[in-house]
Amino acid sequence: MEKKIVVGIDVAKAKVDVAVGSDGEVWQVGNDEAGHKELATKLAESPIKLVVMEASGGYEAMVAAALWAAGIQVAVVSPKQVRDFIKGMGQRAKTDAIDARMLAKFGETAEFDIRAPLDEEARQLQWLVLRRRQLLEMLTMEKNRRGLLAAGPARKNLDKHIKWLEKAIDLAGKDVDGAVRNSPLWREKEDLLRSFKGIGRVTARTLIAELPELGKINRKKIASLVGVAPFNQDSGIFQGQRRIEGGRAHVRTVLYMAALTAARWNPAIRATYQRLVARGKKKKVALVACIRKVLAILTAMVRDSARCRLPGVPKAPRLAAAGG
Repeated sequence: MEKKIVVGIDVAKAKVDVAVGSDGEVWQVGNDEAGHKELATKLAESPIKLVVMEASGGYEAMVAAALWAAGIQVAVVSPKQVRDFIKGMGQRAKTDAIDARMLAKFGETAEFDIRAPLDEEARQLQWLVLRRRQLLEMLTMEKNRRGLLAAGPARKNLDKHIKWLEKAIDLAGKDVDGAVRNSPLWREKEDLLRSFKGIGRVTARTLIAELPELGKINRKKIASLVGVAPFNQDSGIFQGQRRIEGGRAHVRTVLYMAALTAARWNPAIRATYQRLVARGKKKKVALVACIRKVLAILTAMVRDSARCRLPGVPKAPRLAAAGG
């Protein structure tokens, strides 16, 4: 059988380490426009099958986009998967070059989905949503600090910063609103998602920006992607408690709040929640199950471009080209 040639790329803020195969050449380019062009040119001329890199706080996004534009398939994988793989291989030493080689080895061994990166417009929306969330986190921290300061110059300075953050959050929200409203596709998708009782504007926009796979993969895969699919903890006759882990934490957070609302006001989700609690399930466990049900319904809605309807309510017309 022909060996699958995989390139492992370790991305840092200033540089990119490249390993052509787990035992091949290792070289380096800058993590800038010139470096990305050099990287794409070199790899386009080689008989590689795949490039593997791990998610590294956004530093990998521009590299992946440059390679896809050059016609090279790229898989951006979970850092936890890679760390577990490296431990399993017994590799203890760590350098950027070793990490690149291990990513290549991981790509030669593992199977995973390969998806093209977001286009420029979608990336801009994602960054706007991320920036608003960062500002909200800073506001929460500053408000928590306020109670630790007595009245005086330090408190006044803090209050001034809190007011600035509140204004910045308002402006960031308007930026997100403008981006969504200026796109007919996103505007229609937002309206579609908000037809589900329990999904508000912030949740809908978070799903649009940070869960673009919604409607494109099945309900089990989307639950795993978000991090609400339970993992078994069984061994022999021992049956442990199922747990959830990993996934997209911010998406899971907004869906948790949406499930809280839906468990009270949405008949389908309320029935699920009440049934599970009546069976003795803990309330948080029941809510996680409700998140999975919400995701399953939203997946079908986006896939079929059809609004949510409750029992006894006439079916709404199908939406045209709501897309994924």
